[in-house]
Amino acid sequence: MDKNTVWAIALSTVVIGVFLVLQSTVFAPQRQNGAAAAERTAVSTDALPENSQSAAPVLIASSDAEEAVSEQTLTIVTDKIKAVFTNRGGDIIGYELLNHVDTDTNKGVEMADNISAFNRACAVSFGDANGAMINDLFSVEQPDANTVLFTKRYNGYTFGKRYTFIPGEYMFKLEVLMHSDEGTVSLNTNNAAYTIRTAPQVGPHYNPRMNRYDSRMFITFDGNKKKYVQVGTKQFKAYKRDYMWAGIAGKYFEGLFVPEKPETMTGEAYYSSRTEVGDYANAQAFFTRKPFSGTDMADTYYVYFGPRNETDLRIYNTASANGWQLENVKLDESLQGYGWLGWLEKILKWVLERLYKVVHNWGVAIIIMTILLKFAMFPLTRQQSLGTLKMQALQPKITELQTKYKDNPQKLQAETAKLYKDNGYNPMSGCLPMLFQFLIIFAMYDLFNNYFEFRGASFIPGWIPDLSTGDSVYTFNRDIPFISSFLGNSLRILPIIYLASQLLYGKITMVGGTAAGAGSSAGQMKFMMYGMPLIFFFLFYNAPSGLLLYWTVSNIIQMGQQLIINKLMRQKKAEISAQAGQFKIVKKGKKR
Repeated sequence: MDKNTVWAIALSTVVIGVFLVLQSTVFAPQRQNGAAAAERTAVSTDALPENSQSAAPVLIASSDAEEAVSEQTLTIVTDKIKAVFTNRGGDIIGYELLNHVDTDTNKGVEMADNISAFNRACAVSFGDANGAMINDLFSVEQPDANTVLFTKRYNGYTFGKRYTFIPGEYMFKLEVLMHSDEGTVSLNTNNAAYTIRTAPQVGPHYNPRMNRYDSRMFITFDGNKKKYVQVGTKQFKAYKRDYMWAGIAGKYFEGLFVPEKPETMTGEAYYSSRTEVGDYANAQAFFTRKPFSGTDMADTYYVYFGPRNETDLRIYNTASANGWQLENVKLDESLQGYGWLGWLEKILKWVLERLYKVVHNWGVAIIIMTILLKFAMFPLTRQQSLGTLKMQALQPKITELQTKYKDNPQKLQAETAKLYKDNGYNPMSGCLPMLFQFLIIFAMYDLFNNYFEFRGASFIPGWIPDLSTGDSVYTFNRDIPFISSFLGNSLRILPIIYLASQLLYGKITMVGGTAAGAGSSAGQMKFMMYGMPLIFFFLFYNAPSGLLLYWTVSNIIQMGQQLIINKLMRQKKAEISAQAGQFKIVKKGKKR
């Protein structure tokens, strides 16, 4: 393999590494342990201040004549969710997805995460987003098992929030209500009636040291275009554009607010990552309503706290497909778009889905697809190896040309091209198979890193219970100096198997002569074969196990193919040597 090809491989490998690292997450909060999460889900009435009042305008100061209300929590459960409410503010303090397990807590994914006494899901603050949320105690009415109404009597009017759920839906309806029986009421503080918010953080728990492949994004859609904004750390920023819906999206789950009348909103939303619970950063969106003046206000929001997948989101494009009779909401625009290799991702996804229907195990489906891909690519791999052998045979002549025309680059280029043509060698023949393999890796990365069906998909129970995360056989209770900061505290076997397979494959390749070289080229090839796998080991240590499974199986298959190629190479070299020997005999005969 010539020096230019070596550098092409090296640069391509670096590009892959940089590309994959850039796609990984910069921002992610520390995860809570299972005990803390369980304690948060079952919030006790003693955990919240009893006498805290919201920073409301004088117009709506609390009435001393109102009947005393005690703090309480209540729960609504459907086949999809379990929602826990507090009558302090009439807010949500727990929202568990019953059909999606958080492997850290062994409970349903908690979509109302990082709840505190100062920040709750669906909380309202009078005025703009800088106002304190309402912390007053509300009266509670529950007319049926799927509806709850919270009301608070202020001077001259009643303020309320009504939640309505439908079985079979992740989406619920939230109505913000105001009724005055004493004339017109004006709600206008800082040019806003009120601000409503998502949960402080959407689940599941994630830790940037443990999983760089998750993120939190503020996302909006105006009916035509969607906008993603990566939520950083300690931010509180305004988004000043009209929107049809908006919210916070994670890798697999999201919380979205859909105003029934977008025209009533100010066209200004906010996203925040301010820290409120220990060191756990939030990822939260705030939506501001225009000033209101009148006797009755009834604002309706459809709130989606659920999976970020095509199946559950597209039903809101057709009225007959969802219980709320909504249509053309286009929540599926919140899905991760296919990248520049979308066409290839769709093909691979289609193949995987068909294989899964047969074997009913995503891990086995990945292995079968990898086998099919490697056998389909074997002719290209063989062509690449034979091209390398031909290049090695031509190397002495190329060296002669380089010496002869060292002062005439144009002549050297022309003579080298002529040499290639006369010997039937195409310099690009070795690059095309490599390029195709790189394209497969790019597409596989996006597919395995974003495909919702891999979440919670078990391959080997006890070892790889979830193909969307790294495998873990043991977790150290304490940080390991110089290691935990890079790799985390989990001992993962699959990355080690990947590294071993990659190193062994490199060894077989070197022995076979398909990567042989001399001088500096040999040193560069050794770095490519042994140094780059070590770099990738650290880059992909916490990668989704579905991706590493593909790569490891691919290496194992390539080892078998390389042994076949090595045999072909030896036969080819023997033929070349025999032809060279015959040529020498003929040449000697002529001299006689």
